[in-house]
Amino acid sequence: MNPTVQIFKDLPTLSQAAAQLFIVSAEQAIAERGRFLVALSGGSTPTALHRLLVDAPVDWPRVHVFWGDERCVPVDDPGNNYAQARDALLAHVPIPADNIHRIPAELEPDSAARAYAAALSGFHAPWPRFDLVLLGMGDDGHTASLFPGSPVDEDQPVIAVTAHYQGRPVQRVSLTPLVINAARQVVFLVSGQSKSATLVRVLKGNSNPKKLPAQRIHPSDGNLTWLLDEAAGSNLELLETSS
Repeated sequence: MNPTVQIFKDLPTLSQAAAQLFIVSAEQAIAERGRFLVALSGGSTPTALHRLLVDAPVDWPRVHVFWGDERCVPVDDPGNNYAQARDALLAHVPIPADNIHRIPAELEPDSAARAYAAALSGFHAPWPRFDLVLLGMGDDGHTASLFPGSPVDEDQPVIAVTAHYQGRPVQRVSLTPLVINAARQVVFLVSGQSKSATLVRVLKGNSNPKKLPAQRIHPSDGNLTWLLDEAAGSNLELLETSS
């Protein structure tokens, strides 16, 4: 199934659309299965979405929150994905503490990956089927903590990652495509001119998942949606205009 691509004027408009998608997905999942399983992403782009969801009509006691990846830094570090979501969203809504399934970033990457995999397996073996997975994309085409050059054929649901990104070493934990592609719905949130050229390569270029990990995301029995602002989607629009 081909992905759906939607381009919005700016990040606030994109975030409004993402919030509405989150609300509808939660309502449908809760109506059909009694709960909503969502994996959040980190970084600056989803912060506006998180803030919008504070006042959204979501049945938070039936929501279970996970993360697609995490930096192995203390939980109060500004770069911690859980802390970002906690401060912008989770501390302001009536979600039970037991429904928040963070990656234990205070551990070493290998230990954190094993602990998170065990948590997923304990929730639903070998891992839960997420109703919604939210992802971002880096300028280099990485998504979650799947970076260019990372192994393509993982056989584990969660991996420890040590890589160099933007000139500095990073230690992270990430879900793998095994889990992400099992989701009912996967949504990329992408903003900024710096990502526009890479987006063309990911969406319109030849398949090269080793160099462009975002190409590895294609749900086996679910929907894939890209929500872009005009800056990120500018080269796509030019390509469509000239074709």
